[in-house]
Amino acid sequence: MHILSVENLSKRYGRIEALKNVSFTVPKGSVFGILGPNGSGKTTLLGTVMDILKPTNGAFRLFGEVPTEMHRRQIGTLLETPNFYHYLSGEKNLVIAAEIKQRGKEDIPKALEMVNLTQRKTSKFSTYALGMKQRLAIASCLLGNPEVMVFDEPTNGLDPVGIAEIRELIKRLNHEGKTIIMASHLLDEVEKVCTHVAILKKGELLASGDVNEILVNEDIVEVGAYDSTKLHTVLTQMDQLKTLKENGKFLQLFYPPGKANLEEINRYCFNNGVVLTHLQLKKKSLEAKFFELTNN
Repeated sequence: MHILSVENLSKRYGRIEALKNVSFTVPKGSVFGILGPNGSGKTTLLGTVMDILKPTNGAFRLFGEVPTEMHRRQIGTLLETPNFYHYLSGEKNLVIAAEIKQRGKEDIPKALEMVNLTQRKTSKFSTYALGMKQRLAIASCLLGNPEVMVFDEPTNGLDPVGIAEIRELIKRLNHEGKTIIMASHLLDEVEKVCTHVAILKKGELLASGDVNEILVNEDIVEVGAYDSTKLHTVLTQMDQLKTLKENGKFLQLFYPPGKANLEEINRYCFNNGVVLTHLQLKKKSLEAKFFELTNN
């Protein structure tokens, strides 16, 4: 089942077209990353899906149906920092959040445990580090035990420790059975936590699908030898090779996905008088693919 199906969604602000006929689906149980540089339409897309903004054209479905308030109650959202009371404890802030939502008070102990704040639940919000504040915001999203979580740039402004904590939390939430939809401009974030991705550029969808299919489309084999000139000559005569490039002191061989065979490459070079000093398989990096897609 698809949690979210977006069909030719468009959003205009006067002359500016923030979304241009965007279509993709989010599978149940996935961590779905909406990836793009600032100004690509990520926040507009999430705001439209959560009924904060109205689309100019197109439609979307939640849980396979035309969205209603009942469907949205099954979604925990963190689109901007919640207004917590600095002089109250984390736990009391969640009590207030549950009262505003009119649900989820019984979920507070589990939510605090999930975000690893049980031991600090009685501490004032003002004493929390930035990463802890973000984790409390996610705990607030968990009230009512939603099936789906929607986050807009969940690690924005955090230090490396805070970023690592949020990433681990997202993985843990997904492991508990929740579908996560998150917008990010960080390539590393999507590569580390997401199972699926949609890449946006200036409101246009460039690609969407399984992370491994979208962001890895070549095998790269890095090779080196003492006689690099002879190595280059030998490799240019090799079958199945798509491209050969120099990368510093190594040569890079590009193959279709799954076609690189290190044993064959090693044997071929040895039989042609070249002993390899370096042989390593590398997938095309997410960063290279992202920059290639966005021409950045």
